[in-house]
Amino acid sequence: MNAPRFVYLDHSATTPTDPRVVEAMLPYFSEVYGNPSSSHGFGRKASSAVEAARGTVAKILNCSRKEVIFTSCGTESDNLALRGVITAAGRPVHLLTAHSEHHAISHTAAQLEHVGIRVRVSWLPVTAEGMVTVEALERALSTTQTEELALVSVMVANNEVGTIQPIQALAEAAHRQGAIFHTDAVQAAGQLPLDVKSLGVDMLSISAHKFYGPKGVGLLYVREGILLEPSQTGGSQESARRAGTHNVPLIVGMAKALELAYQELETRVSHYRRMRDRIIDGVLSVVPDARLSGAGKDQRLPCHASFVIRNIDANMLLMHLDMAGIAASSGSACNTGNPKPSEVLLAMGYPPELALGSLRLSVGKGTTDEDVDQLLKALPEAIERIRAVHEAQSMG
Repeated sequence: MNAPRFVYLDHSATTPTDPRVVEAMLPYFSEVYGNPSSSHGFGRKASSAVEAARGTVAKILNCSRKEVIFTSCGTESDNLALRGVITAAGRPVHLLTAHSEHHAISHTAAQLEHVGIRVRVSWLPVTAEGMVTVEALERALSTTQTEELALVSVMVANNEVGTIQPIQALAEAAHRQGAIFHTDAVQAAGQLPLDVKSLGVDMLSISAHKFYGPKGVGLLYVREGILLEPSQTGGSQESARRAGTHNVPLIVGMAKALELAYQELETRVSHYRRMRDRIIDGVLSVVPDARLSGAGKDQRLPCHASFVIRNIDANMLLMHLDMAGIAASSGSACNTGNPKPSEVLLAMGYPPELALGSLRLSVGKGTTDEDVDQLLKALPEAIERIRAVHEAQSMG
């Protein structure tokens, strides 16, 4: 038998690095190798590359260059935002977030609540679509004590179910109560506008590998005036807010990838939506007991389709799809292989047995109609095989 043609439908987990990004990075692996913190000519060349990248990013985010902190990834950016503000506060902090956030936020919040007597966490409820409402945030903020600093963290778009949050309205509600507002924009970068002034956020995290940049580099935007203690200490890099030698090639690559993403935004998003809509409509047609999880098409990430399928084990389904040449996910790439039901789906009100049957399919700029056709053929066949095995086991 011929091996199946390979189809990659896990772009929310990571994307291939754009060849134009690789080309931009290459000189900084060998030719321009100085340490940006060195004062000699080799160092100055590397420093110039870092600052040029900072300028590119700042222009896209509509912020000043000094408000951009380069980090190693989105997870570090999220941690720096929460831990940095809490450490700098000098008083108790009321942290407001949701179990539907990425674990870089929710697990950090849970740890801070457990080990820190100065941190009180309010877990915001979400709707059946995974949405945090302004009303829910306002109710939780109203419990903030006079001596507490309120810090809110709500992601722009959910990594598991693709729901886009009303960030501008949430940030406005937070600011009316004097709170600081952080957003994890890791999934949104390269698909949605990220003008920090329009969004009204105080801090924003992104990671390069989600928009055809390299792995191992991210950034945190921090509005001027926000007090932030470094969570990684050492040298005085990044205006003494994030110690460590700059990863010059990857920083250059992230800036190039972000620049390309927003230069080509309209074309990419139009393609994503067409492929995504074909998947959503097709899966709901060929798998009658599949349900779309998260928001509808208009309030969902352009690249993102997610489902729950009754009486199906997600890990078993992923294995069968992989054998059929389809790379997919059961939700967060950090959770795939975990037999526990998704915290996101549980927070949205799904029962555990249904939450265990989650499937995430995320398209990219290289996804084709042929890819979607192969998926729509392979998926019902995989489900049928899994259920046949379960039926045989129950009878035996």
